[in-house]
Amino acid sequence: MAIDAIYTQLITEHSRDRRNRHEVDGETHTHHGVNPTCGDEIDLHLRVENGVIVDVGFTGSGCAISQASASMMLDLLKGATVEDANRLAQLFLGMIKGEVTDEAELAELEEAIALQGIAKMPARVKCAVLPWHTLQLTVNN
Repeated sequence: MAIDAIYTQLITEHSRDRRNRHEVDGETHTHHGVNPTCGDEIDLHLRVENGVIVDVGFTGSGCAISQASASMMLDLLKGATVEDANRLAQLFLGMIKGEVTDEAELAELEEAIALQGIAKMPARVKCAVLPWHTLQLTVNN
């Protein structure tokens, strides 16, 4: 299967998948993120216990890229420490900016690495990074 086909399939699957779309019972952290350029919105919900993200979900609406990016991100966060969450956000944002290109390092992003090509589509960059910026605001407040 060609890379473009894999990218399209992952975006489609994650944007339609409902497993990460929910509020979190007993949430300890939440933040509302908005991309005013296109109207994407995300509410990120986390329950953190002893520095570990034990439950995570999101609600909101937007384009397939923003919703898929959020879903991919949440798959990475379940069971991660807050420190790891911050590091993964920095890694993802560095990938999108073209500052991080080491494949071994980027492998930590798992399926989210499929969004690397978004950097070549400036109009879509804000869509892809919205969940990750919202994560940073959520765990650092």
